[in-house]
Amino acid sequence: MTYPPLSTLSTGLRCRCPRCGEGKLFSGFLKLAPACDACGLDYGFAEPADGPAFFVMTGVGIVVTALWAWWAVVAQPSIVLQLVVAMTAMAGGCLSCLRPVKAWLVAEQYIHKAEEGRWESIGKHGEGGFVTDRRKASGG
Repeated sequence: MTYPPLSTLSTGLRCRCPRCGEGKLFSGFLKLAPACDACGLDYGFAEPADGPAFFVMTGVGIVVTALWAWWAVVAQPSIVLQLVVAMTAMAGGCLSCLRPVKAWLVAEQYIHKAEEGRWESIGKHGEGGFVTDRRKASGG
């Protein structure tokens, strides 16, 4: 069966299968299901590693820090209130964004057929026309 190409952003935000767009991607909060319950796609290819956490912490950190700095200057709240609000916003922002970002990266891996790098050139060093002697390269 052939499946139409789906938007990785749409399937990611909905945390759905990147192939059919219907099945659930997660079996826990961040644990990927073994396979799609609708089309049977094996999610064994998916390995987003630390990418979702990096993107979410960076994005949420920039936004919350900017808003906190503006609020601290304009409203001048107590330091305790600033810490409570800023830390709650950081934790809440990160936890709410982590699942959709992970699902989006899994969908991108599926669409682009991403896989672990392979060493195809092992044992073939020096066969590519690369000049190793500087005298030959300069003509002298």
